Amino acid sequence: MWPFWRQLLSPRDAYGAEQTLLLFTYLLGLTPFRLRGHGTRHFELSRLGYLNALLQLTFFGYCFLAALVQEQSIVGYFFNSPISQVGDSLQKFIGMTGMFTLFLCCGLRVRLLIRHCDMIARIDDHLLDVGICFNYGRIMSLRHTKLFLIAGVQLAYLASSISMLLYNDVRPSYTVAVAFYVPQIFLLSIVVLFGAILHRCWQQFDALNKVLKNLAHQWDTRSIKAVQKQRSLQCLDSFSMYTIVTKDPAEIIQESMEIHQLICEAAATANKYFTYQLLTIISIAFLIIVFDAYYVLETLLGKSKRESKFKTVEFVTFFSCQMILYLIAIVSIVEGSNRAIKKSEKTGAIVHSLLNKTKSAEVREKLQQFSMQLMHLKINFTAAGLFNIDRTLYFTISGALTTYLIILLQFTSNSPSSENGSGFDCCEAYHNMTNHTV
Repeated sequence: MWPFWRQLLSPRDAYGAEQTLLLFTYLLGLTPFRLRGHGTRHFELSRLGYLNALLQLTFFGYCFLAALVQEQSIVGYFFNSPISQVGDSLQKFIGMTGMFTLFLCCGLRVRLLIRHCDMIARIDDHLLDVGICFNYGRIMSLRHTKLFLIAGVQLAYLASSISMLLYNDVRPSYTVAVAFYVPQIFLLSIVVLFGAILHRCWQQFDALNKVLKNLAHQWDTRSIKAVQKQRSLQCLDSFSMYTIVTKDPAEIIQESMEIHQLICEAAATANKYFTYQLLTIISIAFLIIVFDAYYVLETLLGKSKRESKFKTVEFVTFFSCQMILYLIAIVSIVEGSNRAIKKSEKTGAIVHSLLNKTKSAEVREKLQQFSMQLMHLKINFTAAGLFNIDRTLYFTISGALTTYLIILLQFTSNSPSSENGSGFDCCEAYHNMTNHTV
């Protein structure tokens, strides 16, 4: 038991640095494998993990169907209108579909994630050969910080919204609460896991770039020698510690080429694993953001008459917080992906800088090979190949969001009044003006 806690508190390799995060996702049923071994460590599929995933999915499916039969929802407690019914139905449908998609992809494609973790450990071993040793304790601390941050945000949203409902004498059943809140937990957990993968990718590209920059610096100072000499550099990165080893330049470049290829292969493997999960998460987040933004705008602009127990401030706060929660998910995905891609693009500039400085024919040939490799090996992250995960996605989402909001607001303005007084206001000024003209 003591070695387990020692590894948990002070990891010594790439596997140990991620074990807390993977344990958390294992309990949720998203990563049905466990870390085994003490000397040579490896991940192993777990039948208990698959059983846990099946139980999680079964419980959520039961809660979803029960809420559907009861015809209740959290959104329905705030107000009931034709568009809110459509939005609520869509949210239920994509929530259930999204959960099944996440669990299906995590279960069937789990070997891709295991292969990626093995490649990360292998890359760290190669980087150690060129003198780079990561501080795995700080990497784990960063994972803990993100987990606590996401858990804190989720718990704050859950506690505040439930308190708001209870304050207004609305007591949702546990099936309705599970069907509404649980998908958020699983979606954000996948986002944290994807962010951890991107962070390691960024770290390894950053380490590779520092090796090449150190080589360029030695050429600039004319201090390069083909001897085995070691020099320590501290505080080069807030999450890792580097030790740069001076070797023969051609050997360093050859090892750098191999490391670059492995990092690109690891990134491609991660993209294969997460591609459908990312499509699911972004689709769900976009749809919820569209309807939440519409509910908030429609209320603030005074285009509806809501017969509800909730005040306007409570109504706007609830839907704004939900919208912000899913915006955080999209921003985390996009910024993590963009950061890794931008760091990988810097390698080319460093290689060509070395190519201009070298005097050795052997080193020049190696650098030209590296340059060709950089042209053909580039990392990118996509959502099932439909669109790239980079900052251009902000513009795409903004344009689509604006279009749908305009359509929904126009639909509200042109829709007839409901006889029972519930639902949307039907542009009373427009009808009064028409009646006056007649």
